[in-house]
Order: sequence, then structure tokens, then C-alpha cells
Amino acid sequence: MSLNIPECPPSLKSIQYYLKTASEHDSRDPVIAYWCRLHSLQVGLKLTTKKTPDETKILMTIMDWLEEAKKINKDNDAISNEVVAQAHLENYALKLFLFADKQDRERNYGKNVVKSFFLAGMIYDVLTTFGELTDEAAQNQKYAKWRAAHIHSCLKNGEMPEAASQLSEDSNQNEAGSSDGGQAPTQGPAVPSSFPQEFGFTDSTLSQPSLPTTYSNLLPDPNAALRAASQLPPVPYTPDPNPGGFVPYDPSQQPQPTPSTASYGDNSMLVAQLSPDQIAKAQKYCKWASSALNYEDIKTAISSLRNALELLQTGHDPA
Repeated sequence: MSLNIPECPPSLKSIQYYLKTASEHDSRDPVIAYWCRLHSLQVGLKLTTKKTPDETKILMTIMDWLEEAKKINKDNDAISNEVVAQAHLENYALKLFLFADKQDRERNYGKNVVKSFFLAGMIYDVLTTFGELTDEAAQNQKYAKWRAAHIHSCLKNGEMPEAASQLSEDSNQNEAGSSDGGQAPTQGPAVPSSFPQEFGFTDSTLSQPSLPTTYSNLLPDPNAALRAASQLPPVPYTPDPNPGGFVPYDPSQQPQPTPSTASYGDNSMLVAQLSPDQIAKAQKYCKWASSALNYEDIKTAISSLRNALELLQTGHDPA
């Protein structure tokens, strides 16, 4: 589902980069396209208080597209659910960043490295839609933009960018100098006084950010689910005298219960007869809980699991 938008007026130039990124991902990754356009709309609405006809036309076009895209992709959790969407974008931004950083450290400079760094920075911008970035993500965001502009400028001027490995050494020396009470040396290569216009950077990116050296703490914690489970109350267990709902025939007891109404240990474990749509909704609750655990959001995980349990037991969707 593509969208053709005319050239943005000067007042909306800053959102043109997000709109271009969205167009490049319409067929490749509709989730990225959707959230890039939503971010551009939010930024565009804040830029000016009194909109010109051209500005209004562009913003209304984006708004109409978003409403239609949400209807078409109503079953796509990465569009309808912000927790799933945030995980999707964070994973994509980190993949781009790690690819560009690997090529950079191997000194394989080219347009792909510049574009990957720049795109990673853009996706980190879009992630602010969900709230403030983590310290690690904010560090990656700033470094990716700075590195993209620096490599682009060096290649344009026929110069060789300073190796990322050298930047790591300089960063370590700076930290050592600061800890010894001495003055830290100037870090990294000189940054051009004006960045290429196609990158859309502001003066805040003129200073070199600190260099990320490890990414292990950016990945989802595999033990988060175990820690969350340890905080849940223990599930009471009562041995089932009639496994599988089978009840032996006893003429002294009438009427005989059927398997569909037989007790499974206690009344809290009764199972409702569910439709395929209800089963699919219960699976979504479980998926949302799993996504929440990736960010150690225990409260959301418990709420989603409780919704799934109530739906499975009673057939009633609490949402």
C-alpha cells in the first residue's frame, strides 16, 4: 500500500526523510512504513501552529493513509499493538546498526555503510513515538547519525575515514585520562562544519558522541521470562481423579457427568468451548505477554496472561 506525496514545503522538510524511508519500505516491511509515516505526521503537526493549505493537504493525506493502513492490517500485531511494534522497530534498528558498524570496523566503506548508519538513526527517531529511548538506544542513535555524516563527508572529499577501531582506543584513553584526574585528549577525527543536506542533521550532531562498544545489553534478556515467572504465585495442584475427563460407570451415581462438564481438579480449571476466533485471541494475549517480558514489563505480561486465562476458562473476552 504505497503513498505518493508531493514535495514537502520548506516548513515540513524535516519530515521528508521519514516519508522517503516509508516509501522505500512499503513492500519490503509495511510495519516500518506505517510507523515512519505516523512519526512524520506527529512531527509535522508540531512544527507549525497555523497550517498553510499545502501543509494541511500533505498532513491530511498522511492521516488518511494511516487510517486505511490500520484497517487493512488490523490483524498485524506490529501495527495494532505498540509493545509488539516497539520490539519490531528496535530489532530492525539494531540489525542495521550492527551491520553498518561491522562494515565500518572492517573498513569496507561505501554507500551501503552510510545508508545503514543513517537509516538506523532514523528508525531510532521513530522509536521515540513510544516514549523516551533507553540510554543504549540513544547512544546508538546519536553515533549512527554522526558516523553516517562523517563517512559521507570523507568519501565525498576523497579522504579515508578514521577507523572505528581507532575511535574505540581513543574513547578508552579518554576514560582513563578522566579517571586519573587528567585532561582527556580530543576524541576522534574532526567533524565537518556543515553536514550534507540530504542527511537533515542539526547542529546538535556536530560533536562526536561516545562510541558504543558492546551490544549485549541491548538484546532481549532470555532470563526475563524466568524472573517474571518466579514472581507469580504458585498454581495450586489437585490430582485429577479422572484424567482426560473419563469417569468410570457407577450405577449408584446418577446422572453421569459428560467429559465436557467434568471437573479438572477444581472449578477454577474448567475449560470453555471456544470458537476459532476466541482461540486466536487467546494466542494474541499470550504473544503480547511474551513481548512484554522482553522488556521486563511484568505488569503488562501478567495482565495479558490473565486475559488469556479468563477467555480460555469462560469464553468471555475481558478486553
